Amino acid sequence: MDESKTFFQRFPASLPLSPLNILLAIVLLTGLNMSFYTIPAESEGVVLRFGEYIDKVPSGLHAKLPFGIDEVIEVPTQRQQKLEFGFATAGFTNPAQTGDDPALEKSMVTGDLNSALVEWIVQYRITDPEKYLFDVRDPGISLRDISEAVMREVVGDRTVDEIITIGRQEIEDSVLARTRELADRYNLGVTINQVQLKNVNPPVPVQSSFNEVNRAQQDRENVINIANGEYNKAVPRARGEADQKIRAAEGYRFKRINEAEGDVAAFNQVLEQYLKAPEVTRTRIYLETLGDVLPQARQQIIVDDTVQQIMPMLPLTNKMLETAP
Repeated sequence: MDESKTFFQRFPASLPLSPLNILLAIVLLTGLNMSFYTIPAESEGVVLRFGEYIDKVPSGLHAKLPFGIDEVIEVPTQRQQKLEFGFATAGFTNPAQTGDDPALEKSMVTGDLNSALVEWIVQYRITDPEKYLFDVRDPGISLRDISEAVMREVVGDRTVDEIITIGRQEIEDSVLARTRELADRYNLGVTINQVQLKNVNPPVPVQSSFNEVNRAQQDRENVINIANGEYNKAVPRARGEADQKIRAAEGYRFKRINEAEGDVAAFNQVLEQYLKAPEVTRTRIYLETLGDVLPQARQQIIVDDTVQQIMPMLPLTNKMLETAP
């Protein structure tokens, strides 16, 4: 038999070429084509049978019942998604990523009744596709409403200075915790990963004045930091010098006390010997004193107390006359 013959020509008896058979073949091929589907790597598939949830399948190739009996919804569970408030980034794929009126979203009133323009981002990931699809209508819009309400609540409890300067991290943490709590309470099926404040500015008419105030505050902080630096350099140096002088004074005190105690001990020893032999001790002290004093004299004249009229007898020189008192 010729291999080039068509399928219907090879089997004319078993499969006659009738419109019904052709229709059945088309239906069969269409059903086979509709029975297989592929879930992308970053997604999961939610399978519905006649509109009722029956299973959740991972990424890869799967089979289903054709002709609308089974329906598969792809949910990007592994993709990090974000919501932008107060601004819009071009080229987004998430329909709920940006709001209808970003200018209205970012306009807020602070706790001290000032106006502020707050832009922020909420990053989240879908962790429960069943809850995300069926427990809440429009979960992306619901999450936007929750995030905006929480941010307005937190901003309304703080001053404009805290929001723009020192309170950003605290605001992010507070909004993140509160948004997570509400997302779990409403069964959104998402996990909030991060809340990040972007641009926080006062309204345009007062921006220049507010910037001047900020610059003045920064200058004040800079001057305070410089003064603290000088303080940290001068005070330890002064304390070191004071400690050094105190240690020197203590050393001098110990020296004088030891010398005094030594003098007292020597005097007591001399006194003890003096009491035993007064004349001998007096003579010894006298001689020791002369031994200490005489080497320091420039000229020594030793006379007896019986010598009278010594001046004519001495050979006085000019040098002696100059140094005489």
